[in-house]
Formats: sequence, structure tokens, C-alpha cells
Amino acid sequence: MSQKSLHLRLGIAASLFALFLVLFAIPTFVFAPSNVGNIILSPKFWPYVLAGLTGIIGLSLLANAVTAAEDTPFEDEETVHPEGSSPWMRLGALAVIMVLVMFGLPRLGMVWTAMLAFAACAFLFRTRHPVAALVCAVIVPLLLYAFFAHVAGVAIPQGNFVRLP
Repeated sequence: MSQKSLHLRLGIAASLFALFLVLFAIPTFVFAPSNVGNIILSPKFWPYVLAGLTGIIGLSLLANAVTAAEDTPFEDEETVHPEGSSPWMRLGALAVIMVLVMFGLPRLGMVWTAMLAFAACAFLFRTRHPVAALVCAVIVPLLLYAFFAHVAGVAIPQGNFVRLP
């Protein structure tokens, strides 16, 4: 299978899925009260945003497939992976990280556990930008906490050791 045909198939599937979400699934299955004052807090807002982003990605994949100059085939799946058994070791390490997240959530809280899991996954998958990964591991969970706890008014699980304001 070539990259052009893969982009074409994925673009068609993503576009059709976005249409399905916007025209049928969200209006049918997502219920929202009419008295929600802030549109960001409406239960229908974020599903529509995600459906719109899925449609944009699907259309961009279609445009890429149509305007691509040459058909570059993917490498054969039968070829030997140069890293040997390393992908299986990474998968096992990712499973260990998931178990540690499960046990860390009640003790450390959601924000601190997310920071540690983000950093561990970034280094497990050997990021080319370790400093940016560490900065994102700290900033992204803190910004999400600030939004949900202070703007949306959603209680975020806190840990036993350090509590955020």
C-alpha cells in the first residue's frame, strides 16, 4: 500500500466519520440543558469541536492524497525491525507505566501523576527534545488543572501529599 492510497482511505474515513458525528451522533446522543450560560461548559461544544477537527484532518488528508506528486510505497512489513525486541520491551514498559499511574492517582493526585506519566512516556519513546518534553510535562497538566478547577469549576482529584490551590 502506498502513502497516497493510505492518505486517501484515511481521509475518506475521517471525513465520513466527522459527518456522521455532526449530523447524527452528537444531536441524537449528547444532551445539553438549554440554560448553560457559558458555551465552553455546554456538553455539546467539545464533541462538535472534536468532530470539526476530525473533518479538517480528513479533508487535509484528502487534499494531500490528491496533490501528491509520486506514490511512495511503505517498507515491507516482513522486513526485520532493526531494533530487534526493543518494541516489545517498550510495550512492556508502557504497561508498567499504566499500572503505576493507576496506583499513583489516589496517592499523588491527577496533576502530579499526569506530569510523571508524561515525562516517563517522553523518555521511554526517546524524544528528540527532552527539555521541551519536561517543560510540557509540567505545563500541560498545570494548565489543564487551572482551566478545569478554576474556570469550569470541576473538582480535580488531589493527592495526599501536595495540594494545588
